[in-house]
Amino acid sequence: MTDSTTGAASLAHPRYWPLWLAIAITWLVAQLPWRILQGLGRALGHILWRLARSRRETARTNIRLCFPELSAAEQEALAREAVIQMGVAITELAGSYCNRWVRFDNRIEIEGWEHLEAARRNGGVLLLGVHFNTLEVAGRLLATRAPYSAVFRPNDNPLLDAFIRYGRSRYTEKYIDRQDIRALVRQLRDGRIVWYAPDQDYGVRHAVFAPFFGHPAATITATSRLAKMGRATVVPMGYYRLSGGRYKLVFLPPLQDFPGDDDIADATRVNSTVETLVRRAPAQYLWVHRRFKHQPEGCRNPYRK
Repeated sequence: MTDSTTGAASLAHPRYWPLWLAIAITWLVAQLPWRILQGLGRALGHILWRLARSRRETARTNIRLCFPELSAAEQEALAREAVIQMGVAITELAGSYCNRWVRFDNRIEIEGWEHLEAARRNGGVLLLGVHFNTLEVAGRLLATRAPYSAVFRPNDNPLLDAFIRYGRSRYTEKYIDRQDIRALVRQLRDGRIVWYAPDQDYGVRHAVFAPFFGHPAATITATSRLAKMGRATVVPMGYYRLSGGRYKLVFLPPLQDFPGDDDIADATRVNSTVETLVRRAPAQYLWVHRRFKHQPEGCRNPYRK
């Protein structure tokens, strides 16, 4: 029996039937008009705020740490809206993956495209992405303007991983495992665009502690290594949800004199750039991720009661 046949058979196992049903429902819902999808997403977000206790508390903790200048009421309102926006992201993901009829080319505004164009003329481009909850729909938006490859971490659930691969590979040039450094570097040296989002806590291996919103955050050093090995220009990119079912892609000027000789200095620049992009629309950032989970020795994990 071939590996592919074995894999197909394993995904047909009864333990995956509930997820298959969820995927089927996702496909059906995805065929709805885009504004209805977004409305359903906000309704889902309200439900998540009430029921997803751990995510809600993580968002509250992150926002309390990162926006101390806000009042308690303002912090609570921002945390609530961040979780609601996550609900919108879920239904947008369904539409991005499964709706073949929706048009995206007329839903997009672009700021700073000249920065990406100038960088492309000099060789490979490492797009410094951010984990906004608009990430999935932004993938389809960018594909209407330029071919690119995306870096991913395989999902632990093989069926969910196959679904995500199906959705993303429809509009990416290549879909590259983050462990496949050789493929990443090859794309960059061939003058291609690679989208890479390093702004989550992946542990302390291959990471340094650098400030993010004024607090130490485990930050992987792969951005510097990939830029150096791929001889690539690093262009920061943000992607934002606007009203009326429209979106905006923002390209900042390339990072100059990057990478440098100091991993901590480079990681600090990366986090500072991410912070700049997040402040444009803080409710659209993925605050439900425990960004400060790993801390330097002697520092308290802020998510522990």
